[in-house]
Amino acid sequence: MSEPLANPLAARDHARAMAGTVVEAMPVLPPVAADLPQDVAADDLLWEETVAAGGYASRRLARGSRLRLIDLKGDACASLLIFNAAMPSERLNVADTVKVQWNAYLGAGKLLLSDMGRVLMSLLEDGAGTHDAFCGTSNAATNAEKYGEGRNSGAFPNGRDRFLLGAAKHGLQRRDVHPCINLFKGSRIAADGTITPLVGPFEPGRAVLLRAEMDVIVVIVNCPHVLDPRENWSVTPLRVSAWRGPVAAADDPIRNATPEGLRAFQNVEDYFRL
Repeated sequence: MSEPLANPLAARDHARAMAGTVVEAMPVLPPVAADLPQDVAADDLLWEETVAAGGYASRRLARGSRLRLIDLKGDACASLLIFNAAMPSERLNVADTVKVQWNAYLGAGKLLLSDMGRVLMSLLEDGAGTHDAFCGTSNAATNAEKYGEGRNSGAFPNGRDRFLLGAAKHGLQRRDVHPCINLFKGSRIAADGTITPLVGPFEPGRAVLLRAEMDVIVVIVNCPHVLDPRENWSVTPLRVSAWRGPVAAADDPIRNATPEGLRAFQNVEDYFRL
């Protein structure tokens, strides 16, 4: 520690002098955004944050909230876990999300389903088209093998350990870190079962918009896709915004798009009716 900062009072003064400092990746408090949809009031903005390369973020969002993710520079990987905020033992089930919708490729109109047959979130808009429901995220061992280092405190942090940090903010533990989906980085499965990663980099500014269909906890990690073929650990910042919004109406087109989806929404409505 430098000599001035070894003095607690000097350290205090230094810390206070940092007030107002703005860096690329940080939460905006109170949240402010200049590009909200026209029908969204500034007071309805709940969350505005840029997640650094290798960073993570988490937040509790009320039913009806919109969550917008923007791949700012074209090389972000938004790995996502979702929990029922009132009962976190109910959480995103990637296998059911795939099989109930008869489709493993996520996009606009698709649902993110829980292990209890309810819709946690739905994908309202998709400006990316490259998402992944197969591969999960990296861990310390995969990163150590590929990059030579994979610890949370190292130069090449891994997705699973970042999920542990984000989940812990809500009292969740290692056993609660379940299989995730990856947004902005995709994969395709060939007829022979070969997985082809689609990791870019892509055009900057691609965005997705999700709607919370229940009160949820979301945990977002921004680490390289586990099948990224590049030798270098490569990922760029991810922007996160969330705002209040109405719950899905009875005539909502996503709610009524398929009989399986309608049943999942009805399960949510029955849950909230109780």
